Amino acid sequence: MKSAVIVFPGSNCDRDLAVAIRDVSGIAPTMVWHGDTELPDGLGLIALPGGFSYGDYLRSGAMAARSPILRAVIDAAERGVPVLGVCNGFQVLTEAGLLPGALMRNAGIDFVCRDVSLTVENAQSIFTSRYAQGEKITVPVAHHDGNYFADDATLDRIEGEGRVAFRYDGQVNGSARNIAGVINASGNVLGMMPHPERRIEAAHGGTDGRRLFEGLLELVGA
Repeated sequence: MKSAVIVFPGSNCDRDLAVAIRDVSGIAPTMVWHGDTELPDGLGLIALPGGFSYGDYLRSGAMAARSPILRAVIDAAERGVPVLGVCNGFQVLTEAGLLPGALMRNAGIDFVCRDVSLTVENAQSIFTSRYAQGEKITVPVAHHDGNYFADDATLDRIEGEGRVAFRYDGQVNGSARNIAGVINASGNVLGMMPHPERRIEAAHGGTDGRRLFEGLLELVGA
């Protein structure tokens, strides 16, 4: 699968994400700088990594969402190219308007860094096809602004449309209705706070995150 990882100033999980994609697909992704204006042709996946893009100086993900490369990412997403945003990447996707809602400061204003239990709410997407509906998985989180927020009408809509991909088992950060991952209406964009790239081999403590990338590889093509 030909893929690209977008690199912003302040990204600190771009290499982790690139290694995960390489190890699962066998092909190293292209690292695309935020100041570029074009993406490689024939991409099967675009990934936005975690970190602190632009130092989170304005608002998490807000400045990155205005980077030159994001126009190309938005165009690709609108054509149906799968886009995965992890942690800060999730924040960028909401700021860019590719996903509804916003990510706010955690309840208690604490940085949360630990393994968390998730329930797979939608096992029918291209990102979750290797999981079972209602399955419990364990994936690490590491965030300070991971509190997913949207108004009640938006929450009702995305839940009713089956667009909640993952939900925390219990309160982690104050997120509305414990939502940990959201899919767009077309089904090709996923934003999630937990880090699947940190749980792809037994040495990491498990392989629950690996199945996300394996499912993409299977459905999008090697």
